[in-house]
Amino acid sequence: MDSASRLSTADRRRLARGLPALREADARAIGRFIDAAWAEHGLARLTQDAYRRDLEQLARWRDGAGGGLEGADRQALFEYMRWRAGHGYQPRSNARLRASLRAFYAYLVRAGVRSDDPAALIDPPRLPRPLPKALTESQVDALLAAPDVEVAEGLRDRAMLELMYAAGLRVSELVNLPANAVNLRQGVVRVLGKGGKERLVPLGEESQHWLERYLAQARPQLAAGKPVPVDAQGNVPLFLTPQRHAPTRQAYWQALKRHAAVAGIDPRTVTPHGVRHSFATHLLNHGADLRALQLLLGHASLSTTQIYTLVAREHLQRLHARHHPRG
Repeated sequence: MDSASRLSTADRRRLARGLPALREADARAIGRFIDAAWAEHGLARLTQDAYRRDLEQLARWRDGAGGGLEGADRQALFEYMRWRAGHGYQPRSNARLRASLRAFYAYLVRAGVRSDDPAALIDPPRLPRPLPKALTESQVDALLAAPDVEVAEGLRDRAMLELMYAAGLRVSELVNLPANAVNLRQGVVRVLGKGGKERLVPLGEESQHWLERYLAQARPQLAAGKPVPVDAQGNVPLFLTPQRHAPTRQAYWQALKRHAAVAGIDPRTVTPHGVRHSFATHLLNHGADLRALQLLLGHASLSTTQIYTLVAREHLQRLHARHHPRG
């Protein structure tokens, strides 16, 4: 990697400030586009600002060449993208630029200013796939132990946490579980996932234990002897609030943050999806088969599940570096 590709964000901003001043003709063209985009699509202010910044930098880089911004051809746009890549602009920034260019030149075609769209064939940059953020096994242990199980809501939260980690549930799957989804005799939970697809997932001994305690002790307290109303799908919810409704995703998120703080974990690093990631990563670290993991997670495609192999590989590399005599 050359020195240009290692420029910091501040360096790139200084580079942009060093470009020629924006020409009046380009400024007017950008202004007309922004006004039209707002009138036609109700474009949000932040999006307007992003489009304006992207287009102004391209116009300043061209400095009126070849008819300025409105006259740029596909080769000019490719050269500009190459210039940005050589100065360390990130793929996400370039993806946003492509959206700006496509919107601008499509508008010029609609307005009759151009007969062709030079941005139509620009391929989107390959965005790096973010790796899941998994908790360590000791952090999960601390998180699971954080709720106060002497009170009904704490016992409910413990059962929810244990189930989410044991079964790798999405937060929407967890909070919307109907009461008849859990079969304690067989030790499985029936989950309705994305696309209406059902899957059976083992509960595990710990999760089953806490579910039994919740159903025997906490749920009757939360129901307060009153009938539990059915949800929009006609199901009786498994997990209840004191109002006898299923917890919302937002409420569960907030509870998870509170329990993370009690466990001594930075709440900013803990999310419901992170608990699901932890389930998958820890299974792989202990030798689980990728196909089996796909079924447990309810992924339609194995390629979605394969991202966890990257996390597991990093874990093995750290272990090797830490413990191998020549690591």
